[in-house]
Amino acid sequence: MIGHIEILPDPPALAHHVAEWMTKAALAATGPFLVSLSGGSTPKTLYRLLASDAFRCRFPWQRVFWYWGDERFVPYDHPDSNYRMAREAMLDRAPVPPENIHPVPADGTPDEAAARYERTLQDHYGATALDPGRPLFDITLLGLGPDGHTASLLPGQPVLEERERWVAAVSQGRPEVRITLTYPAIESSRYVAFLVAGKEKAAILNAIRAGGSDVPAARVKPVGELIWFADEAAADVREQ
Repeated sequence: MIGHIEILPDPPALAHHVAEWMTKAALAATGPFLVSLSGGSTPKTLYRLLASDAFRCRFPWQRVFWYWGDERFVPYDHPDSNYRMAREAMLDRAPVPPENIHPVPADGTPDEAAARYERTLQDHYGATALDPGRPLFDITLLGLGPDGHTASLLPGQPVLEERERWVAAVSQGRPEVRITLTYPAIESSRYVAFLVAGKEKAAILNAIRAGGSDVPAARVKPVGELIWFADEAAADVREQ
């Protein structure tokens, strides 16, 4: 599934476009609105923008619930924590009810933390089995690594074949242990949105867009809509 692509001139334009898109989607919803966040520099720009004067008073913070697509298994105050990044960039700067924030657990063992996060998701969803007609998330934000990974679905790792668990620990493939949503949880979303910026992403993005790629990001097949938001550098747009 290649999905729809929207190309913006540069990272600031990309962030502004996605902020507008997210705000409109959240305002259009009538009940709780669940968002799964991504780590990385491109989402950080988006998060700061959502908490800025341009969006803070428009966004329906009281109805939006925040989750994470993946996390390094580090303390919340660690510089590499995706939770810390989102908190400093957005959550601490906007009127977000504390009970709406659901970070990945960072204590116990990685497997225990993954199981606890799965229970958190299931408690909010109200079931232990995902229904394609009732997505878990409204928006799932994802990044794209130069190697084709997304969230912590890393090339060559067993987690790519997980179809029962919603959350899993990933102990290989990176120096640090990670915890990630699995394909079933990521794909249970009304919108899955990849945010891709920078020329270092051009090769892998073009390979995915051409079809036939089997990298982890190319295997995401949501029950809802798949959208790629890319800047011109990542989309390899050249002057004719």
